[in-house]
Amino acid sequence: MIANTQQHKHVDGVLNIAKPTGATSMDVVRTIKKLTKQKKLGHGGTLDPLATGVLPIFLGKATRLMEYLVDSTKIYHTQIRLGMTTDTYDIDGTVTATRDFSSVTQEMVEKTLELFKGTSEQVPPMYSALKHEGKRLYKLARDGQEIERPSRQVQIDSIVLTAWNPPLLDIQVQCGKGMYVRSLSHDIGELLHCGATVVSLSRLQSGPFHLNKSISLEAIHEHINAGGSWTDYVSPADLLVQHLPQTAINEGRENLILQGRPVSLEHEDLDTEQLLRIYGPSGNFLALAKYDQALRLWQPTKVLDLTAEVAANPEHHRT
Repeated sequence: MIANTQQHKHVDGVLNIAKPTGATSMDVVRTIKKLTKQKKLGHGGTLDPLATGVLPIFLGKATRLMEYLVDSTKIYHTQIRLGMTTDTYDIDGTVTATRDFSSVTQEMVEKTLELFKGTSEQVPPMYSALKHEGKRLYKLARDGQEIERPSRQVQIDSIVLTAWNPPLLDIQVQCGKGMYVRSLSHDIGELLHCGATVVSLSRLQSGPFHLNKSISLEAIHEHINAGGSWTDYVSPADLLVQHLPQTAINEGRENLILQGRPVSLEHEDLDTEQLLRIYGPSGNFLALAKYDQALRLWQPTKVLDLTAEVAANPEHHRT
């Protein structure tokens, strides 16, 4: 548990946390909330207790940009054990079957992985946080219930075998939103006719956040004990929307934006088909806006007004 003797003002930004194994994503959120004394927090994508890796924690107004992380690319590294299936699709679950895997070759595995590239349908695991009639599936599963789950479309951009040491194999996957590595592992095992379950899982990247630039809870603790501040690790919220075009406006237009009113940017050579990042004269990230064709004005869709100290310069973030 991290002790905190520091008092801090309200902060809007993102902490790129390296989640430890054994903790839930909400465990990490609660720890960060106690540490930072911030009132509004959220995490950018659930990781299983077994899993480790990138878990972005959003603070303050940055929570309003979480949707841009949900839709971003994720990279996972997982180790899978052949010849075994469990009810949770990972090693923490109850073994439901064991099968012979001796006939499975590296070439067979590589050919099987190729089948998952691109867009496909995937059935989420029963042990997941998805809801059925208002109840979490994992809670129903613990009560011995098996609910039929509709498949969902998932996108896998790349899937590579990185180590082959049967019955263990390591895979790195780059994918879009909503893809369950545990379901992927289960499906690989079924196609190989021997079953498979996840032994370990780590998220290496989530959008602009990378594991090699993340910070552990223990490291934050050590930094504070050495006289530092947890705010030293806060990344700017606009890091999530760097792919969008930007412009800066003067004080008069800034006041209009803060009131949620549309502004004219006719002198700007801007792509009116995309959302626009708007910054104030002091470098503060004011808002996201979309172009209203009828009014020929830029209408704010999210008014954020994040201070330049946190938001303005993406070169200063740690991720």
